[in-house]
Amino acid sequence: MSAGEQQINGAPKTPEVPASAAPPGSQAREPQPQTYEAASARVEEIIRRLDSGEASLEETLELIREGKALIELCAGQLSAVGDALQELRLDELVERLEAEARAE
Repeated sequence: MSAGEQQINGAPKTPEVPASAAPPGSQAREPQPQTYEAASARVEEIIRRLDSGEASLEETLELIREGKALIELCAGQLSAVGDALQELRLDELVERLEAEARAE
């Protein structure tokens, strides 16, 4: 994690950019909501901006940094959901095996 990123609940937080430091043509943004849906939507916005070819070099660099942090956030949340589903499946398997053992 770079020096400018912070960590919240094990997931990187998108660094805040003061309005005066925002690249030309970009809007200073409030801290991003840390949900998968919001992060995913923002990544799509970033991709569209980068694909437009209109971003300056400085803005491109900032968008890439922000996108990377958001993608890491999404990956962490997806991993947590996957782990929870795996645990749920294991719990169901244990319950089924215990039920079968009691039935015998």
